[in-house]
Amino acid sequence: MSVGGRSADGREVQIPLQQVAPSLTTPLSVVPPPHRPANPWPPGDPTPSPGVPAGFLPVLGGFRDHFVDPPESKYCCEACRLVLCQPRQTECGHRFCQSCINEILSRPSVVCPADMEPLFKDKIFKDVCCHREIMALKVYCRSEANGCQETMSLQQIPEHLNVCAFYEVPCPLGKCKERMMRKDIPDHLSWKCKHRESSCDFCKTKMPLTELQKHKETVCPAFPVSCPNLCSFSSLPRSELSNHQHDCPKAQVCCQFHRYGCTFKGLNQDLRTHESTSAAEHLRMMANRNSSLENKVEDLKGELLERYKVLPALSSRLSDLEKQNDELREKNRQMEQKLATMQKVMSSHSEKLLETELELRSLRGLRDDVETLRGTLDAVRTRLTALEGGGRSGTGATTHTLASLETQLNRHDDMLSVHEIRLADMDLRFQVLETASYNGTLIWKIRDYQRRKQEAVAAKTLSLYSQPFYTGYFGYRMCARVYLNGDGMGKGTHLSLFFVVMRGEYDALLPWPFKQKVTLMLMDQGPTRKHLGDAFKPDPNSSSFRRPVAEMNIASGCPLFVSQSVLETGSYIRDDTIFIKSNHKVNGVCGGGAHEGTTFTFRERLQQLVDTFSNSGFERAF
Repeated sequence: MSVGGRSADGREVQIPLQQVAPSLTTPLSVVPPPHRPANPWPPGDPTPSPGVPAGFLPVLGGFRDHFVDPPESKYCCEACRLVLCQPRQTECGHRFCQSCINEILSRPSVVCPADMEPLFKDKIFKDVCCHREIMALKVYCRSEANGCQETMSLQQIPEHLNVCAFYEVPCPLGKCKERMMRKDIPDHLSWKCKHRESSCDFCKTKMPLTELQKHKETVCPAFPVSCPNLCSFSSLPRSELSNHQHDCPKAQVCCQFHRYGCTFKGLNQDLRTHESTSAAEHLRMMANRNSSLENKVEDLKGELLERYKVLPALSSRLSDLEKQNDELREKNRQMEQKLATMQKVMSSHSEKLLETELELRSLRGLRDDVETLRGTLDAVRTRLTALEGGGRSGTGATTHTLASLETQLNRHDDMLSVHEIRLADMDLRFQVLETASYNGTLIWKIRDYQRRKQEAVAAKTLSLYSQPFYTGYFGYRMCARVYLNGDGMGKGTHLSLFFVVMRGEYDALLPWPFKQKVTLMLMDQGPTRKHLGDAFKPDPNSSSFRRPVAEMNIASGCPLFVSQSVLETGSYIRDDTIFIKSNHKVNGVCGGGAHEGTTFTFRERLQQLVDTFSNSGFERAF
C-alpha cells in the first residue's frame, strides 16, 4: 500500500508506507521489538490491516490517543491507567495491558496490584470482547496538532493515516532527510528538495539537483571548455576537445620519425616545416634502422640453424627417455604385483601362526593334566608309605592291599614315564613345526660361531644340521649341513656346505628322483650385501636325490664353498653369527608338493599330530 503525491513536473509520486513517519505522539515513534508482532489481532476480529504504519500499537502501556468522550474506567489498565492495549483479564476479574501484565509476571512476587491477590500465568486470558469495544471508541486524528479535525474509531486510525493530508511523512525520494505533511509533498518536490530531479542545460540529461554542478564540471559532453593550449578557439564542447588536440596549431607534438631517431619536438604549426626540410635526414634514419634490422634477421637465421642441428640429438634423447620411462613403469607394475603377493603370503602366515599358537595352548593343557597326574601319584606314594608303616603290625588283608597298591603304583609310574617321553617328543615336533619353512626357502641362523668352530677343530662336533624345511606343506623334506672347519678337500681351509634330502611323510606322493635346482648362499651382513652363493642341478643317477630309505640321504654340496680367510675377514660374521640361505625352485618358482592343487591347512596337519598323540593309549589313572 502507498501514499500519493505530485513532483515538481506534475508526475504522480507513490510513497511506500514503510517510509511514512508516525505521528508526533511519543508511543507511535517507537517500533515494537522483533519478538512481538506489530498487532496480533485483525481489525474486525481484531487485527489492524496489513497497511498499518509502524508504531500504531504502543510498546509499553495503553493507548494515549485523544478520545472524543472520556473512556469508562472499565477500559483502563489497573497498572498504567491508560486505555487498554491488547487487554488481558486475570482470575480476580481485573484487566491489564499485555505489556503491563508481562512486566508484573516478571516480578519476584506476582500479585494483582488492585487487590494484592496472587496471579498465575496459566489463568490469565485474552479479553476479546473488551478489545472489540475499545477499538470502537471514537478518537481524534493523531495529526490533530497539525490541523486535522477528523474523528474516527480507534480501529480506523491506520486506514485514515494512509490518506490523512496532515500526517507527517518523509521525502518520497529517499535521500532527503526532511519531513513534511502529506499535503506539502508536491511543493517540496517542486522547489525545496535538494534531491529533486533536474535537467542539464547543455546535454539535457536528467539527474538529481545535487549532482548537476559536478556533472557540468567533469563529464558533460556539451559543456563549453577552452583549449588548454590557449589557441584561437576560446570555447568548444568537451566531446570535441580530444579531436581538436590533434589539429591545434599550438599543441606540443613529436616528429612521427622519433622512433627512428629524430629528436624534433615543437608546435603543431611548425611540424610541417620540419618534415619538408628534414626529409633526407628521415630517409637516412630509416635506412640505418632497416640495415640494423637486416643484421638482426641474419643473426636470428644463424641461431635458428644451430638449433635445428641440435634437434635430431634432442629427439633421439627424448625417445631414449620415453623408453626408460616405459621400462620404469613396467618395473613399477611388477614391483606392485610382487608387493601384493607378499602381502597375501604374510597374511596367510599370520593366520597359520595364530592357528599354531592355539594348538600349542591345547598341548599346554595336556601338560597340566600330566602334572596333575604326577601330583596324584605322589599322593598315592605318600599314602602307600603310611600304609606300609601301619601294615607291619596289620593283618594279611592289609598286606594284600599294600601289594595291590604297589603294583598299581608301579603301573602308573611306567605310564607316566611313557607319556613324559611322548610329550617331550610332541614338544620337539611342534618346535620344529613353528620354525619350519614351507616355501622352499631356508634362512639358517648359526650363533656362537667361534665356539662351534673350535668344537669342529677339536673334532667334538664336526658338522651341524639345520632345522627341516619343505617345498610345500606336502612337499619334499630337506635340511642343510655345514662343516665349519671344512670336510674332505676343504678340511682346515674352507667352510663346507651341503644339501640333504630327508625322509618325509608324503614321499609316496612325490616324483623321484629329486630334480629341483638347489641354491646355497652365505649372506653378507654388511651394507654392500655381496652374498656368496653356488647353485647346481641334482644328478638323477645319484643316490643322494632318490627317495630316502633311511632318515636322510647322503649329503651333496660344496666342500670348498668359501675359504676361512674370506669368511672371517669380510662382513659375513656379525655378533658371532652367520646366516646361510638355501633356495629350491622348479622353473624359477619355489617348489611345492606333489599335490599343489589339494586344499589342506596347517590346522589339519596339527590335528593329525594331536590324533596320533591321543591314539597312543594315554588315559588318566584316576
